[in-house]
Order: sequence, then structure tokens, then C-alpha cells
Amino acid sequence: MPYLWLLLFIVMFALVLLAVSLGLRLLEAERKKRVSNILQTVAGRIYPEEARILVRQVVTTSRLEATMARWPITRKLGTWIRQAGMDWNPVQVLVLAGVLAIIGALVGTQVRVLLVPGLSSLALAAAFAGFPFFIISRRRARRLALFERQFPEALDFLARSLRAGHSISASLDMLSAELPPPLGPEFRIVYEEQNLGSPLELALRRLVDRVPLMDVRFFVSAVLLQRQTGGNLAEILRNLARVIRERFQLKGQVRAMSAHGRITAAFLTVLPIVTMLGLMLLAPDYLRGMARDPHGRYLIAAAILGQITGYVLMRRITNIKI
Repeated sequence: MPYLWLLLFIVMFALVLLAVSLGLRLLEAERKKRVSNILQTVAGRIYPEEARILVRQVVTTSRLEATMARWPITRKLGTWIRQAGMDWNPVQVLVLAGVLAIIGALVGTQVRVLLVPGLSSLALAAAFAGFPFFIISRRRARRLALFERQFPEALDFLARSLRAGHSISASLDMLSAELPPPLGPEFRIVYEEQNLGSPLELALRRLVDRVPLMDVRFFVSAVLLQRQTGGNLAEILRNLARVIRERFQLKGQVRAMSAHGRITAAFLTVLPIVTMLGLMLLAPDYLRGMARDPHGRYLIAAAILGQITGYVLMRRITNIKI
């Protein structure tokens, strides 16, 4: 019996941390979106949705899927899936999340993770439903991070190509052929769009939608501003690549300096679980009575809530933005 309580505590703690991490990522994405809206390129012009080309549309097979495809959350999820480089159908992902939520609620009625059947069902339903979104979020974060690491090399490539006398369109074509994914395919889309008749300004705006990074927005702003006012674009791109590399270096230094805080946060997060494991092994009756007592259950719930709050606060303190 003590080992069952230990297993339930570990599973509950892991699921709650998973939900908290996903929520923090969503809040961070919204913050970046607000900052991106401030840095609108070239007079802040935004192009209508019907101006898009080379965009895969969601294929619906039923009236329900057609209705769900018009929901804002479905369009937002479709954007996240494209940014993650995945070919999932957002409507099917939402349906899968709903099915997993029902399964989690049924499991919660049998496994009292939060000691109360209703709260356990709600917590497991939210954890099960958030699993597909967690996968998409992780894939999206990894893809954007890889794109960001490749981007300075791409800027140097464009700068060398422009200095050699090639046009921006030819430079984009060579860049998409030379660099690996995900950067190469994204710039291939830009080249194909403008090659099919779309203005370069519009093709670059679509790149910003697919890759929501500040560095990409700065690149697009530099290119479009140079096309309207003139200037040495190769020198601008070379300086931008240098600034991005210096920012990466500064970010590495900050991570090294904050390593002590992150290690401390991890230790303080794991320490209560290790302590509970030791008590289960050495004194099984010590926590068993607390779990059976009604007031003891509230104390356990308060301890879990305090642990989660501490984890969130420590993450925010050690997560320094550059």
C-alpha cells in the first residue's frame, strides 16, 4: 500500500509538471506574438489570408470536420503544426485530444491521483488531452531552435552570394539547395512563391508566419527596407549574422552563470520525492496515517500545490531571456 501511494504521487507530480510546462510555453508564445506585432515590417502592412499560395489546406471529410476547421483554435493549432514541420491534421488532433480526455476521466474514477475522485478525473483528463499538444509544442520548439542556429550561416551565405553579383531571388534558390532542413525547405517555399508570381515582400511575410522568430523578422525588415530605400544589403546581412552570433554567445554565458540556480531548482524539486521514498521504506506507517486522515489529505494536497508553485517560481527566476 505505501508503494501504491508513492507511485500515485510520482505520477501525479509528473503530470502536473507537464501541464504547467505546457501552459508556460503557451504564455511565452503569446508574449512573443505581442512583441512580434510591435515589430511589423515596413509600415506594419499585413496581407489578407487569401493572398497565400503554396499552403496546404485542411481536407475535411464531414460536416463536423468542416465546422471544426473554422474554429480559431483549429487555425491556431494548424499554424503550430506547420511551424513544427509536421503533417498532422489539426481537426484530427482535436478529436484525439477529446478521446484522450475521456479516457483520462475514466481512469481518474479508478485511480484517485488527487485523493478526490472528481479532481482526479479532471486532472487526468487534462493531462491525457494535453499530450498531443505537448508533442507538437516540443517538436515546434526543437525545429525553431534548429532554424535559429542555422540562420547566421544562411545570412552569411546570402551576403556572399549578393557580393558575388547574384540577385536576391537567385541567392534564395542557392540557399535553399545548399542548407539542410528546416532552413533549406523554408527558403525553398519563399523562392517558389515569388517564382510563381507572388511579390517577394509577400513571400517573406509568409516566412515570418511560418517561422515566428525575431531574427527572421529582422531579416525580412532589412530586405524589404533595402528594396525601398536602397543600401548595401550584403553588409546589412553580414552585420545581422554577427549580432545573432554574439547573442548566442551571450546566451551561453548566461546559461553557464545560471547553472547553479537551475541545479538547485532541480534538487529542490526532486528532494521531496526522495524524502517520501525514504519514509516509505524506513517508516511505512508515518505517511500511511496521514493519507487515511481527512485533514492529512488536505495537507498532502497543500504540499503538492506548494511544490508546484515553487517549481514554477524557480523556473521563471532561472529562465533569463536574451
